[in-house]
Amino acid sequence: MPGELKPKNIFLLAGQSNMTESGGVYNDTKTNLLNWDGKIPPQCTPTPNILTLSINKTWEIPHDPLHKEIHNLKTCGVGLGMPFSKQILAKYPNYGVIGLVPCAIEGTKIEMWQKGTNLYNQLVDRARAARQSSGGNIRALLWYQGKSDCGEQDSRLYTRRLEKFFKNVRHDLDSPDLPILMVIVSTGPRKSLRFRRYAQLNINLKNVMRIESVGSTFLADHLLLDTNSAVGIGQKVANNFLYSFYHWK
Repeated sequence: MPGELKPKNIFLLAGQSNMTESGGVYNDTKTNLLNWDGKIPPQCTPTPNILTLSINKTWEIPHDPLHKEIHNLKTCGVGLGMPFSKQILAKYPNYGVIGLVPCAIEGTKIEMWQKGTNLYNQLVDRARAARQSSGGNIRALLWYQGKSDCGEQDSRLYTRRLEKFFKNVRHDLDSPDLPILMVIVSTGPRKSLRFRRYAQLNINLKNVMRIESVGSTFLADHLLLDTNSAVGIGQKVANNFLYSFYHWK
C-alpha cells in the first residue's frame, strides 16, 4: 500500500456468489473447469483512493477479483465492490479513501451466516480489524445472498434468520443503525424465487435499503451476474447509498 494511506470510509461485502464476483467467469468446455476471461472494465480499474483488506488484514490497492483470497482461491471475476466505490468517487471526489472488506463465500445459505458460525465470526473479525487498522468508520454492509435458499419455501423462517443476522452484526460492531444495502434476488425457479423475494422485501428493520436486480443479465447458468450487470448493480447500490446515507455518521 502506498505511503500512509488509510481508508476513511469502510464497506463490508458479504453474501454469496454474486458478491464474490462472477462477471466474466465461464465454463471451459475443454477442461470442464471455471475460468475468468480476465477482462477488467473501466469501472473496475485500480486506484489508490480505493483499498481492500487482504486475507492478512493489511490494506492494499484492490484488483478484481477482490474475493480471490478470502474465497479459497476459487475462480472469481468482476463484482460489485469496485464499480460501487468508483461510482461514489465519481460523484463525490472528496469523499475520502474507501476501504472494501471482502467476506462473501459462494453457495452459502442464510443459516451459515448466523452468529457463532465461521462465516459470521470472520465477517465481524475482519470488520473490527478494518476499523482498528485504519481509524475509519464502517459506513455500510453490502449484502447479496439468497440464491442458495431458493429451495426453501418457508419465507418467515428466512426473514427471521436474515433479520437476526443483521441485528447481530450491528450489535457486535457497536453500530445499531448501520446501513445495510441488500440486493434482492431476481432469478431462480419461479415458485421458490417468489418465496425468497417476498422474504427479502419484507425485512422490517431500520436503515435496510433494498436494491432491485430485476432486469440484470446473467451467465449461461441464469444465476450469476455477467460483467455488465455486476457493474450496473454496483453502481446502483452506490447511488442508493449516496441518496439515503451519504450524510449518515
